[in-house]
Amino acid sequence: MKLTNRNAFHDYTILERFEAGIKLTGPEVKSVKDNRVSLTGAFVRVVGSEIYLINAQIQPYSFARVEGYDPRRTRKLLLGKREIVSLKGKLEGGGYTLIPLSFYTKHGLVKVEVGLGCGKKQFEKRELLKKRAQKREIERTYRGKVV
Repeated sequence: MKLTNRNAFHDYTILERFEAGIKLTGPEVKSVKDNRVSLTGAFVRVVGSEIYLINAQIQPYSFARVEGYDPRRTRKLLLGKREIVSLKGKLEGGGYTLIPLSFYTKHGLVKVEVGLGCGKKQFEKRELLKKRAQKREIERTYRGKVV
């Protein structure tokens, strides 16, 4: 089970990736394993010496009580102290942001892949789309032909 944030790769240039654990309740874990997660509009913020996932939506588990459950609540990410300090230093340098890239399970634990990235400009996005279209066209013309 792996859920990726495809918009993150379109809107940002990812420079570094980090694997973090996430603090969830029992029903949230079951919802994540059922792939009922949306990372649209989610971001990561460093507050003090802790790191939080903000605005990620985890749908309520259908067999659990849902009274007072907020699907977009702020969740704490679990990273090593050195990683948090290095991330904080890079973010203070300016121009960078932390984005959740994917949710996945590893040995029964739920993990979040967090990327350090900088935003792409509109012309960079257009150039990337043009390059992909050209590559696809070249592959189409030479498909099945021996060169």
